[in-house]
Amino acid sequence: MRTRVKICGITRAEDLAVAVAAGADAVGLVFYPASARAVTIQQARELLAQAPPFVSTVGLFVNAKAVVVNEAIDELQLDVLQFHGDETADYCAQFSRPWIKALRVKSGLNLLECAAQYSGAKGLLLDADVTGFGGGGRTFDWSLIPPEMPRNFILSGGLTVENVGDAIRTIRPWSVDVSSGVEASDGKSKGIKDAQKIAQFIAAVANADSDLDKETRTHANAGYAL
Repeated sequence: MRTRVKICGITRAEDLAVAVAAGADAVGLVFYPASARAVTIQQARELLAQAPPFVSTVGLFVNAKAVVVNEAIDELQLDVLQFHGDETADYCAQFSRPWIKALRVKSGLNLLECAAQYSGAKGLLLDADVTGFGGGGRTFDWSLIPPEMPRNFILSGGLTVENVGDAIRTIRPWSVDVSSGVEASDGKSKGIKDAQKIAQFIAAVANADSDLDKETRTHANAGYAL
């Protein structure tokens, strides 16, 4: 099983090109005006013109009016919608596009109930519970994810080159989503990606997958020997 990678908060064509070249499965564009990584429809159109086939394009919205989402769909032909606010399942399902619902994970939140509530989602994105919307570059307690969680969840929140491998080995998500973790380290360049960090992040994901594959084959061979 290969862990998929989404690079979110793309604001520059060169960053999109780097993400694709490094092997990203999806790129995310933010349509939330309050975000430092927000793009306009025109900026998004120019960016997505650079996206090659078989790389999913994801539009991120926060409590947006339906007309705003529909405009983005009509103008950009987004592959997937990602909702980070207080949207209901009915709201998310109205756009005739595959969709992802973000959940802010905290103690007391029943993720299995959330999975049932948003059963029409292609996946649930698990993020840190911080003020505002988005993980703010913070991790959360991964032990809050129940073992019975549907396999198609996406891990987000404070992922970096240093911790993504441990995350994959520990909880084995379907995919991982990173934004600030692959940005310039000066803290002043939100939305400006670091090419080396992107490459290292995707390589760390691949290394973790390789480790899990070796572990699986070792167990299988041990079982056969018995």
